[in-house]
Amino acid sequence: MLITGASRGIGRSIALKMASEGASIAVNYASNESAAMDVVRELETFGVKAIAVGSDVSDETQVSEMMDIIREKLGPIHILVNNAGITRDGLLLRMKREDWQRVIDINLTGTYLCSKAVIRDMMKAKGGRIINLSSVVGLSGNAGQCNYSASKAGVIGFTKSLAKELAGKGVTVNAIAPGFIETEMTDALSEKVKEQILHEIPLKCLGKAEDIAESAMFLASDKSRYITGQVLQVDGGMGL
Repeated sequence: MLITGASRGIGRSIALKMASEGASIAVNYASNESAAMDVVRELETFGVKAIAVGSDVSDETQVSEMMDIIREKLGPIHILVNNAGITRDGLLLRMKREDWQRVIDINLTGTYLCSKAVIRDMMKAKGGRIINLSSVVGLSGNAGQCNYSASKAGVIGFTKSLAKELAGKGVTVNAIAPGFIETEMTDALSEKVKEQILHEIPLKCLGKAEDIAESAMFLASDKSRYITGQVLQVDGGMGL
């Protein structure tokens, strides 16, 4: 199994959940090798194989090299969680081209490159799971996040299209659209902003990374064998 962007936050929680169920895991990271190795050590406490592999998921050569390492050390990849993502927020009027492009490159192109790189493994095995992390703002939009919202909406379209392409091969492709989740990013928000966010959430609380991990576990398991091309909103009701 490969989980991109798994050195912290939601990716780390997904990795821990999968390891608790016995999965061997490749922890992808962009730059923080130390954090990725910490996660690997946590995963190994479950008695599973785990490795850390650095790669910019928007770089085709690096993605190819990462896949070769994973196959050599862990075998074919039958479960992929496309979790790697970044933000470069700002109103469109002042948004720099590089801030637009980098978000699209990591969030959307990275999903394309990693998915394409594992398809043959899954087709050969006549089964597999691809789980893509979208966002509630990919469905509703959000001021100051035109780049991020566009990338996450793109992930949804990509998910539905690839699901149709691979359904006959026994491979399911689904997306998770988290709402506001307690992470390092939300920890940095002011209390006033947090209050505004909570006002928009019917359940009146932020989600936890573990909520997303449980959803990913379900979509990776046989319990979801008849589900493909779907977007699971884990947002406390924000999308209602």
